[in-house]
Amino acid sequence: MKNKNNAILNLIGLRCPEPIMIIRKKLRNMKLNQKILVLSDDPSTTRDIPNFCYFMNHTLLEFEIKIKPYRYLLKKGL
Repeated sequence: MKNKNNAILNLIGLRCPEPIMIIRKKLRNMKLNQKILVLSDDPSTTRDIPNFCYFMNHTLLEFEIKIKPYRYLLKKGL
């Protein structure tokens, strides 16, 4: 997963709903089409982050959930 010029958000150790709230706040302050790499070890993020992206019109470009920490590459949408 490429992280060149991407913001990195380390959410390891945080549990639901904190990861989603922090991601939402971070994306609000980013420009359209900027990318963010999210690191998390909360199993609920495997469900919550894809749903969040879908409902908030962001794009989940890549994800790796086989081993912890889970990695998600998001692109800010509308």
